[in-house]
Amino acid sequence: MSEGDIRKLLLDKGQGLFDAPPQKPIIFTHVKAANLLLSDLERYSHAFVLACVMDRQMKAELAWLIPHRLEQKLEGFAFPKLAQLSLSDWGQLMRYPEPLHRFPDLMAENLFHAVRRLELAYGGDASRIWEGRPASATVVYRFLEFQGVGPKIATMAANILARDFKIPLSDHYSIDVSVDRHVRRVFIKLGLVPDDATDEKIIYRARSLSPEYPGLLDLPSWEIGRNWCHPHDPDCAACYMRRVCPSSVA
Repeated sequence: MSEGDIRKLLLDKGQGLFDAPPQKPIIFTHVKAANLLLSDLERYSHAFVLACVMDRQMKAELAWLIPHRLEQKLEGFAFPKLAQLSLSDWGQLMRYPEPLHRFPDLMAENLFHAVRRLELAYGGDASRIWEGRPASATVVYRFLEFQGVGPKIATMAANILARDFKIPLSDHYSIDVSVDRHVRRVFIKLGLVPDDATDEKIIYRARSLSPEYPGLLDLPSWEIGRNWCHPHDPDCAACYMRRVCPSSVA
């Protein structure tokens, strides 16, 4: 099978996910209450943004639980309540009685500065980050302005907003794949990049395959890597890419 066949299957899957009706709530974690909080952009858009800030150097499912766990400790998650918290308060919340993150002190500082930024730049309404059909580059840049957020998380946030929340943007050119171990492994196994490819090579490969929306390839690749294309004992027979994958053992 040709590279064109691989590209078409991945893009068709990605487009299908993009065109699918919105899921209510969006499944971020295994805890329903956490998903309801993160999915409520009308009342708690800041919860989604703060979860993105937390998604660093730990399992995503655990990082995305943090706003809900903070909500339980605070008995609410309204923005005015968060804006009253000092850096010391955040440190206590993140560390005791058990750490909520691998790096509780660092993340407490990032949370404190994120809430301050939301208050000063967006009037406490995080949805202003993406209101008015902004360019994708604008949304990515606005996430990059939060302390501790790099390109991977910024593009992931923009991708979730566009694909899952169905937030209208004027374009999707600047939404790249968010390279992790699953995306990397799938791009290598599909023969799209060499074994020693850097993150930048994978990002630009995705751009070459889907110039108008590189991030369309992100979730299909991640799901393939998470569900079937395991480092050891891959379940190629269950993967829809098996007929075009040069590494398939099915």
